[in-house]
Amino acid sequence: MGQAPASAVNLLRLYADDNGDTHLGTAEIALALQEFAPPATPFNVSDIQPATRFVIITLPAGWVGEPHRSPRSQVLFCLGGSLKITCSSGETAVIEAGMGLVMSDVCGKGHKSEVISAEPVYGVIIQ
Repeated sequence: MGQAPASAVNLLRLYADDNGDTHLGTAEIALALQEFAPPATPFNVSDIQPATRFVIITLPAGWVGEPHRSPRSQVLFCLGGSLKITCSSGETAVIEAGMGLVMSDVCGKGHKSEVISAEPVYGVIIQ
């Protein structure tokens, strides 16, 4: 069995610059072929990332949040629905089912979130 080349997962990232304005960028998480769960066939896995807890969220259709900073560094994985994120800089992104968002804007002006789908947003936030 030949070894597959390492790959990566790219996630959208919220961050604050030195002036406190929130922007969008990307976070690349490297993956390497590993025997993660023997005797299962090896598959691509990232390095272990620090985390202490997770929450499951549901935001109803039409929900609009006030501008806020992320309460701590966290990653949101959207399981259903669509969420629009607006940075203090005016940049926007839509997070949909199957997408992840690294939220590291724990200082500065923060961002605004709003549900833009007809159905609720379901997600998991890992902190």
